[in-house]
Amino acid sequence: MIHDVQFAGRAYDARSLALQVLLDSSRHDGFVQELLDRHLSAAQARSLSAADRRLATQLCYGVLRRRYTLMTLLRPLVTRSPDKVEPWLWDALHLGAYQLTLLTQIPPHAAIHETVELAVKFNRSRAKGFLNAVLRACAGQVTMDRAAGPAANALPMDDGSFRRLAQPLLPDPEQAPAEYLARGFGLPSWLAARWLERYGREEAFRLGFWFLTPTTLTLRVNPLRTSREAFLQALGQASICAEPGSHPQAVRLRESAHVRDLPGYDEGWFCVQDESAMQVASALAPKPGWRVLDLCSAPGGKTTHLAELMGDQGRIIACDIDESRLRTVRDLARRLHLKSVLTDRHQTVLTEGNFDAALVDVPCGNTGVLGKRPEVRSRLRSEDLKHLVLVQRRLLKRALEKVKPGGVVVYSTCSIEPEENQELVRGIINSQPKVLLEEEQEVVPGRPSDGGYWARLRKGDTGA
Repeated sequence: MIHDVQFAGRAYDARSLALQVLLDSSRHDGFVQELLDRHLSAAQARSLSAADRRLATQLCYGVLRRRYTLMTLLRPLVTRSPDKVEPWLWDALHLGAYQLTLLTQIPPHAAIHETVELAVKFNRSRAKGFLNAVLRACAGQVTMDRAAGPAANALPMDDGSFRRLAQPLLPDPEQAPAEYLARGFGLPSWLAARWLERYGREEAFRLGFWFLTPTTLTLRVNPLRTSREAFLQALGQASICAEPGSHPQAVRLRESAHVRDLPGYDEGWFCVQDESAMQVASALAPKPGWRVLDLCSAPGGKTTHLAELMGDQGRIIACDIDESRLRTVRDLARRLHLKSVLTDRHQTVLTEGNFDAALVDVPCGNTGVLGKRPEVRSRLRSEDLKHLVLVQRRLLKRALEKVKPGGVVVYSTCSIEPEENQELVRGIINSQPKVLLEEEQEVVPGRPSDGGYWARLRKGDTGA
């Protein structure tokens, strides 16, 4: 199949690896970070320099964040009907256009030449002329000048500035602010309109810029294997700049790095986790010896955090419907040397009750993490929220059924949409008077980390 074109060169470089990840992302529902990690760990990519690894990562995330923007810039230059252009060729065009318009450190001639050569590396040599012509025209659309603010000829850049275009290719932000926000920042049109109505222009544009910003890699230190101070010292000795985060276990890296190469990876000293996600397990505050139900555990970050907080004493039943994703939970628990995590794909444990606590980190719209999960921008539809809310409500009810009277349930999402968060929790409380809301928190994106929500609920002594 045309869509299944694969890299055919002898060795990966940053651009060919990035293009392969983009192709795989179009075919699969996985997160780009998982695909990127797999490719970067493959034998073909092990010879890549640190600089090439960083460039490949920047290209993958950048293209997926700005796909709608890039299509807006490219569409006037492609005379064919969009469905007459092979999917791999669109990805190659997006890759080249991203370098030309949104990366100022790469000379235009280098961006064009290296992208055109991808046609050879992917066995599509006949497309070289087409790629070359479109990308040269794209290079002529941008200037080296900066614009003062949003305008039809002002392209939002990742650093919070605006680059002046040679002609007005974007919607007028005064006449069509939602469309400018969508196309300029690479957001779904429905979500841009929703945020403008809810937050107002200034905050909506701030969110747009925040989700363009390359995310800072944050690590959660495993206190059962080392201390944060010792880990920071080891990073310093490896010439890696890092600093403590706001959470007691958090370490923020000041520069990009390949996680597997960091000191203590194999020894289980740390795992990757955003600070807003760390707050969720801490909100549950599990005690050693507890029996805890984790209903939606994959990929395992919050599950293993619960185990660490419990001193690895007790039992955490980690459930998920996908065996391959449950495997990531087991692998992470094994690397962190945690023995209290037991996975359960068939959810046979749900016939039982009397859990001391439950964590319900539900499937959600992921609108609070559009920076690190950029593929969501092209996958999430407005109608998906209604379906997600039904699933979320069912899962929260199930968790409340399975904890014993007096037990605790923490509900969490990576979303900033009210119907997935406060509105859903209020609905549960109103329908079940014996369920009490003890505490809740909405984390606003960019202040200082990714966005999300959690609520800590207590089941009354006479049952929910």
